[in-house]
Amino acid sequence: MISQLQCQKAAILIVDDQMTNIMLLENILQASGYTNIHSTTDSTEVVKLYREINPDLICLDIRMPEVDGFQVMGQLKVVNKRPFLPILVLTSEEDRGTRLRALESGAKDFLNKPFDKVEVLMRIRNLLETGLLHKENVQQMEMLEETVSTRTKALEDTQREVIHRLGRAAEYRDNDTGAHIVRMSHYAAILAQAAGMDEDECRLIQQAMPMHDIGKIGIPDEILLKPDKLTDEEWLTMRRHTVIGAELLSGSESALLQMAEIIALTHHEKWDGSGYPNKLSGEDIPLPGRICAVCDIFDALTSQRPYKEAWAIEKATEHIRGLAGGHLDPQLVQLFEDMLPLMLEVHRTYIDVRVSEPIPVYNA
Repeated sequence: MISQLQCQKAAILIVDDQMTNIMLLENILQASGYTNIHSTTDSTEVVKLYREINPDLICLDIRMPEVDGFQVMGQLKVVNKRPFLPILVLTSEEDRGTRLRALESGAKDFLNKPFDKVEVLMRIRNLLETGLLHKENVQQMEMLEETVSTRTKALEDTQREVIHRLGRAAEYRDNDTGAHIVRMSHYAAILAQAAGMDEDECRLIQQAMPMHDIGKIGIPDEILLKPDKLTDEEWLTMRRHTVIGAELLSGSESALLQMAEIIALTHHEKWDGSGYPNKLSGEDIPLPGRICAVCDIFDALTSQRPYKEAWAIEKATEHIRGLAGGHLDPQLVQLFEDMLPLMLEVHRTYIDVRVSEPIPVYNA
């Protein structure tokens, strides 16, 4: 509820080329306790004053030289950012055409000349109450949206952190640095952008990438950590990490976890259909899974592991090029080569990254 005091403190701008009309309105308002009154006889100054004062109500004469009231309302429509601006038209004209045109131009009410004190106070009070209530509602909505945005961001930050930590937990089982998932996330964001994914999708794929091997937590240590070549039976068990990961991530309404589920399930599918777990081929393999496959191979080849030395970039690139059309999506391989300078920048930056470092949010 808007109080009388709020109305009396509201900013009012009076625009009339006749000073006597302005003085009469000012006297009526001041005698009733209104304290924030501004006025001008120059209609060309209205936009400037509007920006300076940010009035809660404009009392606007229609018939003025140079710029009339209709033109002023047209100018205000251009500069006004508020959804509701109370304009009280001052007029001695009673014809229907003028009033309809004024309403179409933005007028909210009319005040007839010569002024009647009671009518002046009632119409101005009514319009101020409407405008101030609308202003309060907008402010409350903005505060609510800000609160929701802040809390949503906090939840998203927590979700990203949990995903990152779970990804590290899986990585620790067979990689003593955990840096693999950090580099993978950046590689994937670069390749996703090159492949035409929009900014939100690039951000999701970057944040979801740490979970690509989460299913490894369900693989027995004697298989996952076995230094020798796996038997056929053991290899079948190892392949199940894709299905296990997808099952762990399934059923969520979160777009981030849905992306992580897709990546976990499909990142070992191959372009020629010889991959696992579902032997998908070509574009039947979701794009995030195809992107992950390229990034995973590149990082595995160029990283030092207990059982191998890191390959030179040229050798790794040549090997990936040879996988195009077989293991890997040929178009993504070409995009990978196009983006190689950015990939190398990531490689150099995060080759010795501490596993406690969070993955920065994607920025196109």
